[in-house]
Amino acid sequence: MSLFYVYILASKRNGTLYVGTTNDLTRRIFEHKDGVASSFTKKYNVHTLVYYENTPHHVAAITREKQIKAWKRKWKLKLIEKMNPEWKDLYDELL
Repeated sequence: MSLFYVYILASKRNGTLYVGTTNDLTRRIFEHKDGVASSFTKKYNVHTLVYYENTPHHVAAITREKQIKAWKRKWKLKLIEKMNPEWKDLYDELL
């Protein structure tokens, strides 16, 4: 069974945020870091994985992505800090 991920990238602590979905988190974050995944993340240097969650259903992942994108910034920051209070790059844990 395949998993789908909702993730948040940041340029720095409390910096610019990007919310996305993927079915291959390691590959997708590598693409962001390599500058080939999104012109937004490339332009604003948003490549630190600070939050992610998974679900077995792609529809649930897309729904959750839209939900988080609609949130106020303050709520997104609380979500990140609950999982990752030090704002570590969680990509290193995926490898």
